[in-house]
Amino acid sequence: MIDVVVKPGSRKPGLSSEDGALVLRVRERAIEGAANDACLRGLAQAYGVAPSAVSLVGGLRNRHKRFAIHGSEKPKDGGKATQ
Repeated sequence: MIDVVVKPGSRKPGLSSEDGALVLRVRERAIEGAANDACLRGLAQAYGVAPSAVSLVGGLRNRHKRFAIHGSEKPKDGGKATQ
C-alpha cells in the first residue's frame, strides 16, 4: 500500500517525493476517471509491474489516494518515472 498525492493536468508527468509525500503528476485532467487511469499506468511503469497489478484502494474523488501494488516493493528508477 502506498499513499500518493496526485497532480492532474501537469505538463511534466512523473513520480517524485516532495516534503515527505509521494507525488504523482499526470497529464490527464480529473474528468471521467482519466486521471485515475493515468495514475494506475504511471505507478505500474514506475514500479515495473503490469497495470493490472495496481489498484486504487481509496481516494477515488480526492487528490490524496491510496494504491495497492502487487509484485514490487519500490520504484525501479528511483521515483523518476514518466508516462
